[in-house]
Amino acid sequence: MTKNKIERWLKEGRGQGIGVDYKPWLTVQDVPSAGRSHREIGIKTPRQFTFFSDLENRYFHILEYSASVIDIREQYPLLPIEETIFIADDLGIKHPTDPTTGENVVMTTSFLITITQNGQNRLLARTVKSSSELDSKRKIEKLEIERRYWEKQGVDWGIVTEYEINRLLADNIKAIRNYYDLKICGLFEGISDRQIQSYLSQLTRELCGDLVVVRNICCRFDEKNGLEPGSALALYKHLAVTRQLDVNIINEPLELAKPVTIKLLEYKKVQTGVEII
Repeated sequence: MTKNKIERWLKEGRGQGIGVDYKPWLTVQDVPSAGRSHREIGIKTPRQFTFFSDLENRYFHILEYSASVIDIREQYPLLPIEETIFIADDLGIKHPTDPTTGENVVMTTSFLITITQNGQNRLLARTVKSSSELDSKRKIEKLEIERRYWEKQGVDWGIVTEYEINRLLADNIKAIRNYYDLKICGLFEGISDRQIQSYLSQLTRELCGDLVVVRNICCRFDEKNGLEPGSALALYKHLAVTRQLDVNIINEPLELAKPVTIKLLEYKKVQTGVEII
C-alpha cells in the first residue's frame, strides 16, 4: 500500500457511491491472505459484495433480509486518512501501516448500513469480529481509532461478534435467498410471469393452515400442475424470502418434512422485519 495506490483507488471510485454504484475499498484480490472470503450477488442491491469471513457473510444475509435496511456498503474506508492518523496520534498509539512499505493504510469498517426508521434514513457502522480477536491489545487499539472516527462523524458504531449473530437465521436466509428471483433458478424457463403468479397464488392457498407438511404439499402440487420436481419447493422458498408467508426462520430450522403452521404475513410484520444489531 502506497500513497499512489490510495490515490489510484480513489480515482477508480473505491469506497464511493451508493446502491449498485458502490465499490468496496478492498476486494478479495487485494487481501489474498483472507481465509474464508466470499463473493455474492446481492438481492436488494444487485451487485457483487465482498466479505472476508463467514461472520461477515452471515451478518450480510441478516442485514439484507431485514425490512428496515435499504443499503449496505461493505469494506467501507475511513477517509480522509489524515483523520484516523490524527486520532491515533491523539491516543498515542501507532496507526495501522503496510507491513511491506511501512506506510499508513486506509482503515475500513466491515459495514456501513443505511436503515429507514420512523420515516427517516439513518446510518449505522458495524465492525464484524470474532470474539477471540477482542483479546488482542493491538486489535482493541485499532477498534478505538475506528470508534472515535465514527463518533466524530455522528454515526452509531458497534462491534458484532458471533454472539450477536443468529446463525440459524442466517443459514435459513441463505437456504432461500437464491429463490428471490424465480427466473434465475432454472425451473420456470418458458413459463410466463402471469402463470408463475398464478402458481404462487394457488400454492399460498394450499400451504396456509395448521400442521401442514410443506414437502408433501409441494410434491402433490408439482404432479397436479405437471411441473418439474422441486418447482413448488422453489415457489415456497420464494414466498418465504419475499415475506409473503409467515414462516418462522428466526428461531426454528426451515422445516420441510415435519408439520408446521403457515399463515399469510401481516403487513405490520413486513414493515418491522428482522431486528438488526
